[in-house]
Amino acid sequence: MCVSWKSPFDIEHTFELELGIMNAMAGGGRVVVRATIGFAVDERGDGIAYALLGAEGSGGAVVRVPFRCSPAEALRGRDVSYAALRAVAEEVRGRGVRHAVFAIEDERLVRELDERLPVPGPLALPYVSLRCALNRFSEATVVVAGEPAARDLAGRARAEVSLHVAA
Repeated sequence: MCVSWKSPFDIEHTFELELGIMNAMAGGGRVVVRATIGFAVDERGDGIAYALLGAEGSGGAVVRVPFRCSPAEALRGRDVSYAALRAVAEEVRGRGVRHAVFAIEDERLVRELDERLPVPGPLALPYVSLRCALNRFSEATVVVAGEPAARDLAGRARAEVSLHVAA
């Protein structure tokens, strides 16, 4: 099985990522892809998530994933976090990845998923939808992003949604 990471941003790193994944698969190893995510949404609910995808022993590639949500002001962006993570998870799984670690800056989302905490009513459907997307993986983990890349990707997404052009 060949996993193809098509990125218009960095062909050299895209090739390195593909090569690293193919080498690990050829060696019978389990390939775990890490997706560090940054995202933003505009007032209409049109969002962009950027994910830096990498596998152990390979470079990384940035992918751009559009998504849509209806942000509720009372949720202060929590619904946007759920929608962005779900969109990236679906994109990564659609590329054939079976084991993934998703790094996102929303600590509360990570805690809700990890500890299976109750969520407010308006988040129930996004929560279930995200859980369904994550359950499509053989193994999926969501962690708090500690790396600067998450902030950089979020800044890139904010710039794009504010200008309505790809950054």
